[in-house]
Amino acid sequence: MTTSLRCYDCGRTAALEDGKRCVCGEPRWFNVDAANFEWPDGDTAEGMWRYRDVLPVSSGPGVAPGGTPLHRAEGLDADVGCRLSVKVEGQNPTGSFKDRGTAVGVGYALEAGTDWIGTVSHGNMALSTSAYAAAAGLDCAVFVPTDTPAERLELMARHEPHIFRVEGHYGQLYADTLALETDVRFVNSDTPLRVAGQKTVAYEILEAFAPDVPDAIALPVSSGGQASGVWKALRELETAGLIDDPPRLYVVQAAACDPIATAFREGRDEVTPVDGGDTIAVSIANSDPPSGTRTLSAVRDTGGAAVSVTDDETRDAMALLATTAGLSVEPSSAVALAGVRALARDGEIDADEEVVTILTGSGYKERFDTDVDARTRTIALEALADEVESVVDR
Repeated sequence: MTTSLRCYDCGRTAALEDGKRCVCGEPRWFNVDAANFEWPDGDTAEGMWRYRDVLPVSSGPGVAPGGTPLHRAEGLDADVGCRLSVKVEGQNPTGSFKDRGTAVGVGYALEAGTDWIGTVSHGNMALSTSAYAAAAGLDCAVFVPTDTPAERLELMARHEPHIFRVEGHYGQLYADTLALETDVRFVNSDTPLRVAGQKTVAYEILEAFAPDVPDAIALPVSSGGQASGVWKALRELETAGLIDDPPRLYVVQAAACDPIATAFREGRDEVTPVDGGDTIAVSIANSDPPSGTRTLSAVRDTGGAAVSVTDDETRDAMALLATTAGLSVEPSSAVALAGVRALARDGEIDADEEVVTILTGSGYKERFDTDVDARTRTIALEALADEVESVVDR
């Protein structure tokens, strides 16, 4: 496969080493010719590597990401307002969708003979990059804001990366690290290698539905890297002739920090920074998303939308997933389900439509304000039978 890049907007091409962004200011992605791609038949490659023909590398270190469950969540239909399926990305090796992009980035670094890999993140991406670097025997540099919770730093530190707690404006780290003249290969949130890996989640969804196509795909959005990957996959599969009418893309943000949704509501062509507020969906609280405008183009190109939800709506979605589907997800994942509920309520999604919601990360490594005392009682062993019976009879 070619390793040249193309700007999604103006179409200019460049080499990977020429930079991640085009001279027009918009992000680049890999220039893939998918005309001859077919669904792999009998391929024994693990996880996302079954789509290696459209990836810049054919394998990577560690446990292969991808191959995550696509679960038809019938029990949620009535509450959500459509025929819902969930793509459970929390079952990737480090518990989030980030592993797909990381595996491609680290795999490429190995092939290129790079000794260092790096990223800017205060959560899933930092953990993922640290883990895959360890599996590859690479040194890893992780740049986090100074207020990153200690429990997150502990998770990253298990893989022995070099952790830099950076004072100052966190958002500026994205551009500053990519501009560094260093031996560290940075695979940040929406860089071409990461987007190449992230697109495989859409390949898996569409292959599972083939020859049909879901009516819509909904996902949370921060930098826009994941949304860009899903859009890229749809374009490639159209070129391959494997889908005719792509699903609508719906991206969801937290209302306290929603620059993409704001631009969509206002009918603007470009996403501009906002003054973001506090939200429980901290992992997607990106006030200046580097692929914001690309994401805006994606939802408009597919007839979708960008929406935002409140923290209370997110909490309700988390509880619904946990108590009805048995799935614990982080708040930044639950915003997607909350968004689907809002879209169905407003008539944007019909009750008989097939919708896939991407649940990007597990909630089992997060701390939530769950009322444990309300679900807990202390009993004497000799009263076991009576206590169990009293609960069952309620």
